[in-house]
Amino acid sequence: MSYVALTPEDRELMLASVGVDSMEDLFAGIPAELRQQAQLDLPAPLSEPELLRHLEELAGQNRSARELTCFLGGGIYDHFIPSLVLDVTARPEFKTAYTPYQPEVSQGLLQAIYEYQTMICELTGMEVANASAYDGATATAEAALMAIAHTRRQRVVVSEGLHPAARSCLQTHVWSVEVEISRVGLEGETGQTDLAALEKALGRAGRPDLGNGSHGERAVGRPFLADDAACVIVQHPNFLGVMEDVEAICALAKQAGALVVVNADPISLGLLKPPGDYGADIAVGEGQPLGLPMSFGGPLLGYIACTEGLLRRLPGRIVGATTDGLGRRGYCLTLQAREQHIRREKATSNICTNEALCALAAGAYLALMGPQGLRQVAALCACKAHYAHAELCKLEGCEPAVSGPFFREFAVKLTKDPEEVCRALLDRGILAGLPLGRHYPQLADALLVAVTEKRTKADIDALVEGVRSCL
Repeated sequence: MSYVALTPEDRELMLASVGVDSMEDLFAGIPAELRQQAQLDLPAPLSEPELLRHLEELAGQNRSARELTCFLGGGIYDHFIPSLVLDVTARPEFKTAYTPYQPEVSQGLLQAIYEYQTMICELTGMEVANASAYDGATATAEAALMAIAHTRRQRVVVSEGLHPAARSCLQTHVWSVEVEISRVGLEGETGQTDLAALEKALGRAGRPDLGNGSHGERAVGRPFLADDAACVIVQHPNFLGVMEDVEAICALAKQAGALVVVNADPISLGLLKPPGDYGADIAVGEGQPLGLPMSFGGPLLGYIACTEGLLRRLPGRIVGATTDGLGRRGYCLTLQAREQHIRREKATSNICTNEALCALAAGAYLALMGPQGLRQVAALCACKAHYAHAELCKLEGCEPAVSGPFFREFAVKLTKDPEEVCRALLDRGILAGLPLGRHYPQLADALLVAVTEKRTKADIDALVEGVRSCL
């Protein structure tokens, strides 16, 4: 189809059709203080060669992680991506972000999503997984909404160890439904969720007739309860890299009749017990470590899985296996309770487009690595992180920020401003980590360091030497 611009006569005809005299009249309903009144101060137009040169100069100000030795974490990690993963996602039949609205003609994509769901269930120990979500933060917020709808309670208890972006996303999601968020702090010494504060935040004991996600009971039709907690949300390992006492957290939540949402790092599940094994009702997380590049922060992949009792609350799509009229195996959208299919107020979510291409990458990564490969990656991360932690803490002016056990990421306190240390090491080609004062004012002197399987002993020793020279 050729593109033909509107003529002035076309615009006049359209304005007359809607009953206004000018373009300005179209925006009369917007308060004047919110409208752009002054002319924008834009630079002079450029020719195409000049524009391309300008854009190349702007792009050149970025530095790829491939040029640096990366110890940056905080939710996005520099893991090794096998070439086969990139080869699969580059295939033209898959290389689209479009969601299959006519699924029956997209059998290859549906099979890929089905296998992704299966592997997420195996990884998390859950019974059901959806076709993916935007990112880990969105998946966490969606899990909270699931718990609120299921328990008919309007309070969510959140550990301060949850990623700040996930906490912010959760706040945005629940604002419109007037849900209260109770925050539980971290113990200053261990960096783990304060269990005494959690028990207090959970309040009075739960009512046995409300049900939870471990079985099929639902609370539809019952009034919302503002005081009782719908769920407890905890990240494991948490944002400081510390492993939580998740079994104790689950026990406290169950006593209060609340569901348990665990935001779990998928690589850590190669070594750690999956959420389903210690009683979590919903498992969510950021899937970027599963075969996705850092890409300056996105696109990302949120995974979300739950127990069968919460199946009808799960947002987005679920792909299922079936047989056609000839007995051949096929795939279809088993559940898609989206606003396009049912009444908006009955939809499980109004932002549930799946990240099909990113989920394909994660599925290819998990299939290629297998249980043993994922376990090896997780073990390498843990071993190298503990070596880096031990070497850094030998330096004068560097000590552990918290004492809790950690997996791949850890926090250290420095006698020099962590922001200055990071800037100095960047000149040496090292991304040293994330200064924690941006998110935790009480840890303004601490640096969060992540060590993946890609980092060599020489890389870690260079980091240690760089920090030594700054202190």
